[in-house]
Order: sequence, then structure tokens, then C-alpha cells
Amino acid sequence: MQRVPDLLFRLLTLALVPAVFGFLQLVAFSQNSTPSQDLGNEAPTHQQDTPNEKPVSSVPPPTAAEKASRIETNSSTLVLGPGDELEVTVYGAPDLSGHNRVSADGNISMPLIGYVRVAGLRSSEAEATIAAQLRKNNIVNDPQVSVYVKEYTNSGISVAGEVAKPGFYSALGPHRLLDVLQAAGGPTDRAANKVVITHRDQIESRTLSISKDPSEMAASNVVLQPGDTVVVPKAGIVYVLGEVTRPGGYVLNSTGGITVLQVVAAAGGPNHVASAGKTRLLRRTENGFQEQKIDLKRLLRGQAPDVSVRDEDILFVPTSGVKSALNAGTLVATMGAAAIYRVPF
Repeated sequence: MQRVPDLLFRLLTLALVPAVFGFLQLVAFSQNSTPSQDLGNEAPTHQQDTPNEKPVSSVPPPTAAEKASRIETNSSTLVLGPGDELEVTVYGAPDLSGHNRVSADGNISMPLIGYVRVAGLRSSEAEATIAAQLRKNNIVNDPQVSVYVKEYTNSGISVAGEVAKPGFYSALGPHRLLDVLQAAGGPTDRAANKVVITHRDQIESRTLSISKDPSEMAASNVVLQPGDTVVVPKAGIVYVLGEVTRPGGYVLNSTGGITVLQVVAAAGGPNHVASAGKTRLLRRTENGFQEQKIDLKRLLRGQAPDVSVRDEDILFVPTSGVKSALNAGTLVATMGAAAIYRVPF
């Protein structure tokens, strides 16, 4: 009879142990879940307390290569053309890399793939074209191509006219008008105070005044594009020769008319041996030189109306007592050796 209570006790013990163990797990789970719910409730309050805190972006910042690519895409407008010198690099394939020059028909020659047309493409577009050709011919599975332009020969800026060194100047990087004029040695003494700019594939040109005023100079310092042509025209010149203080050629950079009194004043006026009343004005015409008598003495006294002068006019003030006829050929011969003056007309 004693064995029956012992057996019942053991059965009850075996039943109570799992129940107690389950109860303890339930209590532990409830304790662990309570702080988690409190944190969730406090999160909005924490965000409101720190309104200036910047949210963390899940997008990674761009790499240096991506930044360089963006800069090149935004700033480079130069395209390849015949004669351009390239350095093509295929990473991991030195046999495919090397020096190239764009041919007259706009192609470059590469090992295993032959001719690739690159004329009219930017360097980044040429890289993609070469890479596509390598994949198409099953030469490189994932080609990484770099095209470095060592020299642009057809995407420069032409500078002509009255500059010290007219020629063709590279357009690598951004160029402004004053930079290009400086590279060409600057305007000559005979240059007008203006430039004429013509863009590639455009008939109409643009004329800009070149002023010494800083604000006007900044406004005229425009950005030039590859293929532009800059022409500095020759200014009109009036020659004042003979018995004046500073005989020579005087550049006409005025927007209005120039008169005899103005150029004579710029030349310092007649000297003490001049015969101002016998001054002559020579003007070049289709039929040769036309001579006009100018009584400079009366002009200086305000007793006669002033006379307008034009480009290539010659104003000759003879020596007092000279009776010989004016020799136009002799005067023209002296024009080449005359000093040139730029005056603020």
C-alpha cells in the first residue's frame, strides 16, 4: 500500500516541473519585451529633441573616379578629329595599349580589332566605343579602356589679324578672349580697339570692343569655344608728316569722326620752322592721290572750319620757305618708317 502514494507523488512531480519551467520562461519573455516597447515609444520624443540632427543617407558617397568622371562630362566639350594624338590604355592588356594618331578619315588602328572610328567623339565616348569593339570581338570580356588626348590639332582657336603672333592655339581647358590674345602676343600698335569672333559652322560673326576700362574689359572677356576664329582688325591710321613735334602715324580708334586739328594736336602741333599755312592733305582714291590745301594757321586760330580725316590720309606740314611741289611718292615711301602712336581720340 505504501508504493501507491510514492508512485502518485512521482507522477505529480513530473507534471509540475514542466509547468513551473514554462511559467518561468513566460515571465522572462515579458520582462525582456517591456524595455523594447518603451524604447519604441521614446524614439519619437528623441527625434523631436534633436531637430538639427541630419538623417543618415543610405546612398554611399561618390568615389573619386565618379567625381572625376562627372567633372570631365560637365566641363569637356572637345571632340576628337583628324591629327589628334591619343594614348589608348586597355588595363590588363598591354599588347592592346599604345600611342595612336587619328587618321585623315577619323579612325585609329588597334591590334586585333583593326580600325575604330573616333572622330567627332569626346574622349569618354571614344573609350566606350573601343570597349564595345573589344567585347564584340570576344577579345576582352570586361575591358577597362582609357583614352588620354595628348594633343588636339583641330579643336583649337585661330587668332589672326593685328596680333604679334597670329596662329592656331590649343583649346585644352576653358579659354577666355583676353587669355587667347595674350597667348598670341597681344595686339600690335596698328590694331583696332575691337575683335571679331566667329564660331565654327556659323556665318554670322560677333564684334566686341576692347576697352581699357576694367568693367568694360571684364564684360568683353567672353569664353571662347574650340573651333572659334578671333580676328583683330587693323585700325585706321592717319599720317602726320613734316614739321610737327611728333611726326608719325596716329591710330584712329574713335567711334566718331577725327579732324585735322585733333591729329595735329596729337602730333604736338607745328614746330618753329613749319609753314602751317601751306599744309597739304593727301587722300588715296581709285585714281591715285587727291591733294587738298589746308591752311593750318587759320584752323589753329579758329578762322576756318575744321576738316575731317580718313584712314590712310597723309597730312603734310612743309618747312617754311619751301617752294617745290609736293611729291606724293616720296611721302608714301616715308610712311613705312613712320612711328605709330595710339592716342585717346
